[in-house]
Amino acid sequence: MKLILLLVFSIPCFPAFAQVLDIEKTEGIQSSLQKNNIGKIYFTNTAIPTASLCENHFLSSYTLTNKSDLFFVAFMNNSLTNYLHWISPDLAADSLTKIGNYQFTLFIDNKEIYKSNLLPGAPFAKILDTATNLNRPLINNTNGNGSWSESFWGRFLFNGGDSALTDGIHTLKMEIYPYIKADSVETGELIASGELKLNVLRNPAINISKISLNNVKPYDGFPISREGFDKNKIKKLKGMIDAGVFKNISGVIVVKNGRLLLEEYFNGETRSTLHDPRSVGKFFFSTITGIAIHDGHIKNEDEPLNDFYDLKSFENYIPQKENITIRDLLTMSSSFNGNDEDYKSPGNEENMYPTSDWVKFALDLSLKETRPAGKWHYFTAGVIILGDMLNKKVTGGLEAYADEKLFKPLHISHYKWQYTPQHVPNTAGGIQMNALDFAKYGQLYKNDGVWRNKQIIPKEWIAKTFTKQKQILGRNNEYYGYLFWNKNFIVGSKSYEAFYCAGNGGNYILVFRDLPLVIVITATAYGQPYAHPQVTKVLSDYILPAVIM
Repeated sequence: MKLILLLVFSIPCFPAFAQVLDIEKTEGIQSSLQKNNIGKIYFTNTAIPTASLCENHFLSSYTLTNKSDLFFVAFMNNSLTNYLHWISPDLAADSLTKIGNYQFTLFIDNKEIYKSNLLPGAPFAKILDTATNLNRPLINNTNGNGSWSESFWGRFLFNGGDSALTDGIHTLKMEIYPYIKADSVETGELIASGELKLNVLRNPAINISKISLNNVKPYDGFPISREGFDKNKIKKLKGMIDAGVFKNISGVIVVKNGRLLLEEYFNGETRSTLHDPRSVGKFFFSTITGIAIHDGHIKNEDEPLNDFYDLKSFENYIPQKENITIRDLLTMSSSFNGNDEDYKSPGNEENMYPTSDWVKFALDLSLKETRPAGKWHYFTAGVIILGDMLNKKVTGGLEAYADEKLFKPLHISHYKWQYTPQHVPNTAGGIQMNALDFAKYGQLYKNDGVWRNKQIIPKEWIAKTFTKQKQILGRNNEYYGYLFWNKNFIVGSKSYEAFYCAGNGGNYILVFRDLPLVIVITATAYGQPYAHPQVTKVLSDYILPAVIM
């Protein structure tokens, strides 16, 4: 009897979760620094590889301006997959990372401001399985690319952080938990936490008396405008861009009544810089489609895919594929199972880029029969199909045809294509030009397709393009034409309609319907959640009020 009691009382006591064995082998504890700081989060003002970190790098206080960078490192004693396994021990590793991830919470002055259950998919599953530390940017103004952790900070600012971080002294606190969402959200034990004293200086005083505007000079096709505008408002905008209130803006061009009114550059770009506008490049292929139809290379925008491809030779063939038309691709309303706004979508563009044949990737997709027919969904791979169709039909191929029919008439010679793996111009976007040549393209549409008294784009194609072909789901009073967006910009109590090209990073070519304006904004805020909202604010609060006189 004594022996039995001795054995019972010799069993060590652990927390409940520790009785569950790990499901994945981790990278282990990597250093004495990590060993001594398990469960803690520290902050740095620059990116430092984990192996090079030492305690001297960790900030106890920091001055946070609009140009600051801020990184964090979280030291953990296990990987996320194992933390998730402790919550739900009956699920396999790949199942866990499909329904669970990190839960990040930010506090300002001990008040919870924003909590985010990171969507499954980022970080990558391999990292979730093995990593025992996170070393990530929250703010990376130097060379950020919109990574998941930067996006989290952007959401924090949008969801209360911006108003909470008033100028002055604050305490930033961060906590990380694991979570699983099945029927409801279940969180595990606290993984790591940390604090940082902040001296916030995000509202700089702009002294417009010390700011001068660029001396505008003529450019091919654009004489100088002598019309007046509110120079002080533009000086204030320029000061705020220079101070980083508006981030990663590269250029602002305003053409009024066909004349160059404003031309300002920032962050190292100049009049001659070839700028990458990302998806703005898509819109050129709406133009080429209209020209190709006029020239007889394509019948019309209702011509079906079956006229261009043997669709039975591709995967997931069903007869309905044959009836998808050029119009469906131009209006982002085909029935292909692809949606760039849904990271889980099989046809998401990020799944296309690693493949060796983007056209095959797109045509191999199944159809999404649950989507109502003709509904809008952003589908880059569909524009890749459009580019391939044009390349097959137009004289000399797409690159030569675009140069002969569009760029030469506009006197645009200094530009650079990006290409698909088959060396066809990348119709997903990315054609590089200077900002003034983008303005020429916008002015061509403002002119109903005429440049130097020559009809470059058929007028009827401009009219179709600038028609509200599809309503954009989830957005109030926003529409889509033939690869062009449409919405109204609010200035005070008035509303001004524009059809426009838009690209990742905050790149825009805007053609206003009821104003004599073409506006180009170039930017490099690629992947950043603030990129497009800040352009709307720049337009509505500064540029439009300044030039509408």
